[in-house]
Amino acid sequence: MQKLFTRCLELERPWEISTYIEKQSGYVALGKAVSQSPAAVIDEVRLAHLRGRGGAGFPAGGKWGFLAPAGGKPRYLVINADEGEPGTFKDRMIMEYDPHRLIEGIAISAYALQVSQVYIFVRGELRVAQRRLAQAIADAEAQALIGVQAGAGGYKVVITVHSGAGAYICGEETALLESLEGRMGRPRMKPPFPAVAGFLGCPTIVNNVETIAAVPTIVSMGGAAFSGAGCERNGGMKLYGLSGHVQRPGIYEAPHGIPLRTLIYDEDFGCGVRGGRALKAVIPGGSSCPVLLPEEIDVKMSFDALKAVGSLFGTGGVVVMEEGTCMVRVAQNLAHFYHHESCGQCTPCREGCGWLERLLTKIEDGRGHAGDLALLLELCDQIEGHTICPHGDAASMAVRSYVTKFRAEFEGHLEGKGCHFAEW
Repeated sequence: MQKLFTRCLELERPWEISTYIEKQSGYVALGKAVSQSPAAVIDEVRLAHLRGRGGAGFPAGGKWGFLAPAGGKPRYLVINADEGEPGTFKDRMIMEYDPHRLIEGIAISAYALQVSQVYIFVRGELRVAQRRLAQAIADAEAQALIGVQAGAGGYKVVITVHSGAGAYICGEETALLESLEGRMGRPRMKPPFPAVAGFLGCPTIVNNVETIAAVPTIVSMGGAAFSGAGCERNGGMKLYGLSGHVQRPGIYEAPHGIPLRTLIYDEDFGCGVRGGRALKAVIPGGSSCPVLLPEEIDVKMSFDALKAVGSLFGTGGVVVMEEGTCMVRVAQNLAHFYHHESCGQCTPCREGCGWLERLLTKIEDGRGHAGDLALLLELCDQIEGHTICPHGDAASMAVRSYVTKFRAEFEGHLEGKGCHFAEW
């Protein structure tokens, strides 16, 4: 299986520009891109079926096509590096170990979009990533690959690293833009969408780190070849974060469409549940994705296939849970996270997530009542679809999936007056 994103991990000091150029043919794709028209580069990205890898899965080439004409205003590209979804850690690996791949992808994308200013919005806690990116930008500028002094094989784009303040909600693109402009990170009403009125009211494209890091490979091998490495409507190789009760947790590169069971059990990936225990549940794409049962893991890891079985692909952050895990405690923990991270702008999310957490805590502590499960599901219905951004949807979809698929366990907590899982 050809490695596109993780071959850097086999190299010594892969974050240095000399390693990237000498060992990974770095910045060759940039020279190839600027020898073509911007429209031709966008066409290749469309052919690649590159879908946004921050969770939404919108085709990147299609999104670029929505960028409004400048109309006398500057246009911007903003990279969403505010990786805060529990179970997700792929973008951090790219920024820390292969930052020049991201910088080259930014330069190519900026050329295709005819943008001269780019911001990388990095989660505040990721200090190593911020330092590596800043050094990579300086080194690329020193070699006239980017920046105002860029030569014929580069592109004149100014890239700025901006540190976030650790708010999960800034992973939502409009909240990110609000924070980038110096205000509290709260999502905006849409429309207008950022492609029309984004950063400082100007046309803006917001893309995820892994999405943009794939662009040099697309230019090098061609959009059709990149698409062929994945599955239908989901092009290319993908980074999967495997965590939880699995024997070999870590980041793995595999095609879009690989079966979830293979990721968990194959010897090249997770090697099964730790200690040979039975599998109880799997979150397929990060904490906001509805949970799957063991009999549901013979599903392809793609946006369309996972949607068909009632879950989501998300970011490809697979969280494995073994038999003996208390699913009420898992739901309570997630509800606490979403309650804590709510920006408070929308009443259904602000009040509803807190209510979910309190109810689940009551059930876990043995103080629940017979009607609490019906109330939980009713709360999920009142939250989902009634907020500006998907934060409330994420909380309600996750909790609903646990109550629905593990109802007997929730009822057992009510009847037995609390959690009986000794390990917890």
